[in-house]
Amino acid sequence: MTPAHTIVRNGLLVDAQRHRVEPRDIRIAGGRIVEIGPWGLPAPGDAAVVDASGRLMMPGLVNAHTHSHGNLPRSPGDKWTLELALHLNPSIRGNQTLEDKYLSALLGAVEMLSKGCTACYDLFYEFPAPSQEGLDAVARAYRDAGIRAVVAPLMASQSFYRAIPGLLEALPAEAREALARGPGGDDDGAAALATARRTLDGWAFDRDRVRMALAPTIPLHCSDEFWRRAAGLARDHGVGLHTHLAESKVQAVAGMRRYGRTLTAHLDGLGVLGPDFTGAHGVWLDDEDMRRMAGAGATVAHNPASNMRYGSGLAAVRRMRDHGVTVGIGTDSRTCSDNLNMFEAMRLASFTSRVRGPDYRRWLAADEVFAMATEGSARALGFGDIGRIAPGALADIVFLDRRSLNYVPLNDPTLQIVNAEDGTGIHSVMVGGRMVVEAGRVTTVDIDRLIDRCEAAMERLRAANDGAHRMAKALEPVVGSFCAAMGAEPYHVHRFVDDGERPRPEGCGHRHG
Repeated sequence: MTPAHTIVRNGLLVDAQRHRVEPRDIRIAGGRIVEIGPWGLPAPGDAAVVDASGRLMMPGLVNAHTHSHGNLPRSPGDKWTLELALHLNPSIRGNQTLEDKYLSALLGAVEMLSKGCTACYDLFYEFPAPSQEGLDAVARAYRDAGIRAVVAPLMASQSFYRAIPGLLEALPAEAREALARGPGGDDDGAAALATARRTLDGWAFDRDRVRMALAPTIPLHCSDEFWRRAAGLARDHGVGLHTHLAESKVQAVAGMRRYGRTLTAHLDGLGVLGPDFTGAHGVWLDDEDMRRMAGAGATVAHNPASNMRYGSGLAAVRRMRDHGVTVGIGTDSRTCSDNLNMFEAMRLASFTSRVRGPDYRRWLAADEVFAMATEGSARALGFGDIGRIAPGALADIVFLDRRSLNYVPLNDPTLQIVNAEDGTGIHSVMVGGRMVVEAGRVTTVDIDRLIDRCEAAMERLRAANDGAHRMAKALEPVVGSFCAAMGAEPYHVHRFVDDGERPRPEGCGHRHG
């Protein structure tokens, strides 16, 4: 239960932009920060006291892009591209019960909270289409854990195999019929949108805690009419719209083939872009795409871990920011970044900006990355009052142990949070004035019981999905080679680090020059 009044005493408030800490008390009422002042700040006599002595205080991190359905079947494969993952992942996450969906979201919530993340944007997948019961199960998990969340059902109107031009025809004849069908049959996604509308109309959760959005999965997977209807539904209900935008070169090339223009230009032409629109990844955006996103007030959710894990390329985040695009940071899924650690995501965002080129003035600074992972991501979620510690903001606060080796000696708190913190320095976490992590342990969930339930669920799911996974693996060489060839085609922007090496036939001598 959240106390009516709370006073946080004797903490060290992190000022990330100035790279320093300041001795501060924080007064909280009704789950919001009311006042910040020097140690000894007056407070009501009945206020609950949180002793933050020896603690650094920073805003809760905000995960701009993740997928709860990937939490149970985590780390499923190694050398997978995005397209191989789109082919193989459905075969390992099928047959999930409502309890499995609840457990998977709860497991992710616990990991995020334990690593200093207090809010997330969850693009949640159900096969063959979203269900009101599934969305309710995921929302309940986030509510029970005590984390803020935006839950967005992933939707499509056609299959991955139809979305990539020529891929369906490249498959063996016996596989084409089954793989050609859209996720919901031949209704152009009408059933999925109808479910989304009913769920939005009947949403029973506190929107300051758990709210809903819509997630047409990938532009190529959705017809133009589907996009128009989804965008209209989002506008009618005042909710966000989130998609995977130009994540891989295959998607970028396929978009040019299908539309004769970039994916972003096509969505802009459909009237989809706007302040409530988030494009995840954006690796293959060009300058005009970035200008379109900035002009619309849209946000990019940067996912450096999965961009590298899938070999998708290095997003040009500095260019995005130069064009005025708001950028948040996400972990993506446990199937493609393998954890939900926002501290790691911050560090990777900083470091990957440095291998894009030798001009150090173009690299992302630690304070920029910190702002992206807090206020930038909050913008993506549509929460204007999280991601900062200030009067009027919701009291989502992470308390770091000043005596953690990550901060010994404490030279520059911003650099040490972004470059050194890995989650091990977290002492406690507060969401809306309520402690949900204390002494490094989540207090809202029976962790041991959760672990046992997740292990049992995954053992059952492995057995249930074994046949489907073996069939999908048999097609892996066809899908992989087809998409690799498409990814090798020319495109007008470059997002790979390329040392000039090319495979050489056996027996060739050393290549000079």
